[in-house]
Amino acid sequence: MDSHSLAGRTAIVTGASRGIGAAIARALDDAGARVALVARDLDALDGVAGRLANDPVVLAADLADPGVPARVVAEASDRLGGIGVLVNNAAAAARAPTEELDAALVDRLYAVNVRAPLLLIAALVPSMVERGRGVIISISSGSAVVGTPRRAAYAATKGAIDAATRSLAIELGPHGIRVNSVAPGVVDTDMWARNKAVPGVIEQIEALTPLRRWATPEDIADVVTFLASDAARFVTGETVCVDGGLARTTELYGGPV
Repeated sequence: MDSHSLAGRTAIVTGASRGIGAAIARALDDAGARVALVARDLDALDGVAGRLANDPVVLAADLADPGVPARVVAEASDRLGGIGVLVNNAAAAARAPTEELDAALVDRLYAVNVRAPLLLIAALVPSMVERGRGVIISISSGSAVVGTPRRAAYAATKGAIDAATRSLAIELGPHGIRVNSVAPGVVDTDMWARNKAVPGVIEQIEALTPLRRWATPEDIADVVTFLASDAARFVTGETVCVDGGLARTTELYGGPV
């Protein structure tokens, strides 16, 4: 059997209504998995689901609510059977000078970017342990790998996810569960639309990136799909940078972005 195939597997993808999350859902579906799509926007989720082949499940949910992650896992499990793959992609982002941070903003970032993934994992682990296998992949950020200006709170949440990934890999590895994170660089999504409008930003990012282009959502999705598959069967505890070499070769976002 093709070690890259996900035929017969089931997955949850959060933040699946657009951008990287939608691309991940499509890639997992293309590889044969049946996917539960989770986000707040039901119409957008339906749009993504309509392009998938393997009878996807749509779950409209706000993961910032502390009671929601466990309910999402329960409903997805009821509708798909045992969940083999969890992709924690949903995230809140903020770019602001540190002196403008307040408790409400910091709490919102941590609720979505840290608490929700951990609660989803906590709800899924018992069934994965029972089956003796599972894959957990969290979307981190280049901001967690190197310093990025005006993103201290956001970077802190993504750094927390990378730290949790390493700890979970140690804890869950004996049960056949692999845990990794993926750190995208600058991805051409709606989230970057405002920054791209700043004169010179497009050229700046291309010049700083060794591969001389922005990432596409599909660049990230293909790596996630690899990590979800048996082709990555001996990979765990890793944060994989998918950024065209940006984080390892330059001061990330050192200019006007």
